[in-house]
Amino acid sequence: MDGIRVVVVALVVLGTSLFARAQNLTGVEISGNSLSAQISFPGGVAADLEIAFDEVLGLSLQNLGLSVELINPTDPALLARLPDPKEVSPAGAFPLLLRIEPPALGPLSFRGVASIELHTQQLHFTANCPLRLFKAPAGGSFQDITESMGLGSYRVRGSTGGFSDFLILTDLRALDEVIVSKFDRLAALLDASAGVIPEPVLDQLQDRFDAALSAYAAGLLNEAADEVEAFGADVRQHGGSSIPDVWRSARDLVNLAGELRSAAATLGFSLLFAASSGS
Repeated sequence: MDGIRVVVVALVVLGTSLFARAQNLTGVEISGNSLSAQISFPGGVAADLEIAFDEVLGLSLQNLGLSVELINPTDPALLARLPDPKEVSPAGAFPLLLRIEPPALGPLSFRGVASIELHTQQLHFTANCPLRLFKAPAGGSFQDITESMGLGSYRVRGSTGGFSDFLILTDLRALDEVIVSKFDRLAALLDASAGVIPEPVLDQLQDRFDAALSAYAAGLLNEAADEVEAFGADVRQHGGSSIPDVWRSARDLVNLAGELRSAAATLGFSLLFAASSGS
C-alpha cells in the first residue's frame, strides 16, 4: 500500500510540475498529427509553436511533457553545451528554451520524424540570416537541426527522431565548418546502423552519402543537396520495414529512420544555403 501511495504522490508532483512549466503555453490545439500553441512571457517574449508528426499516438500537452522557460544567455552551464561559444550564442532578443520531455510511463509514440516550427516577432529574417534552430538531449550538446527558415518576422523549422531541448541560436561559424560537421553526424549514424539495417539497404544509403560528399568536395553544392534529399527519401521508403522508425515514451526503441532523415534534412538545408549565398 505504501508503494502505491508513493507512486500516486510522485505522479501528482509530476503533474503539478508540468503544469507550472507549461503555464506560459496558451491556445493549445491538437488536429490530427499536430499540436499548436502560443508561447508568451512577461516582457514580450512570444512565439507561435507547431509540432507535427508523420504518425503519432497519445498526442497531448501532458503526454508530450511540453514546457517553455526563459534562459540566462550568459549561463556558463548553457554555454558549455554549445558547439563553439565564441561563434554560437543564444539569440539575445529571444532567450527561450523549449523542452519536450514525455513522461516515461506515458502513452506517447510516433513514427518517422517530429517537426518543430517556431514563429516569433522578436527576431527578424535577413539576407544570410545567422539564426538557427538547435536541439540537445537533456544536459547534452546542442546541434543545428534547421531545415527551413523565412519571414514572419522570423520563422524556423527543424525535425527530430527524438526529443529534449530546443533553442534558437545565432551561429556565426563558417558554412563549410557547419556542413562538414553535418556530414560527420550523418556518417556516424550510418556507422551505427551496421547490423541494424539490412546490408543491401545500408549499401544503398552509403552510396547516396558518398555521392553527396563527392559532389560537395567538388564544389557542386546543389548536386550534393540533391543526393542528400534522395538519401532522406530512401530512408523514408525503408522506414519500418528495414529501418527502425518508432519512438516511444519508454525510451526502449531507437528511431533510427527519424534520426537519419533529420540529419539529412538539415545537411541539405546548409548545402542549399551555401549555394544561394555563393559560399
